[in-house]
Amino acid sequence: MARHWYPLAEIGDGFLASAPFRYEHSVETAAPTERIWEILTGEQLVDWVWAFTDLNWNSSRPFGIGTVRDVTLLKFFTARERFFRWDEGRRYAFSVYEASRPGLRHAAEDWTVEPTPSGSRLTWTMAIQPTSLVAPLLWVSSPVIRLVQRHALRAVRTHVRG
Repeated sequence: MARHWYPLAEIGDGFLASAPFRYEHSVETAAPTERIWEILTGEQLVDWVWAFTDLNWNSSRPFGIGTVRDVTLLKFFTARERFFRWDEGRRYAFSVYEASRPGLRHAAEDWTVEPTPSGSRLTWTMAIQPTSLVAPLLWVSSPVIRLVQRHALRAVRTHVRG
C-alpha cells in the first residue's frame, strides 16, 4: 500500500538549541564509546526499545552526512531522516524531511557519545516545531515523550551490560 508523505523543512544545528519543544536526556553506561556507536549505527534499538518498531537505513555504508533512514515509532508514525552531522564514533544529528502523519514543521535529533572514566555517556536531544494545531497536543504529551526517551536510553544501558 502506498503511503502519503508530509514534507518538513529541513534544518540544522541552530534548531536543536532553539526549538519550541526540546527534550534532552543522558545516560551513563560502562560500555566503551565504540560499543555505543555500534548500537547507534545498527538496527539493535528496534530490538531493545519498545517505541521503535522499525528502522531501515536507506543509504549504503559507510554512513555520513547525507545518509538517509526511515524510523517507525509505535507502528503509527514513520519519519524519514537525513543526517546533516556525522562525527564518526562520537556524534550524529539529523533532520526529518518527511513524515507519515501531518502535524510537524521541523524535527531534528542529536545523538552524542562521550567517553567517561567508567565507560561512556549517551545524550539524546529531540527538537520539534509542530504546526499550530498539534502544538497543544505536544505540550500535553511532553511528560510522556520525556518518559519514553528516558526508557529508551535505560534500555540501551541495560542491554550493553551483557
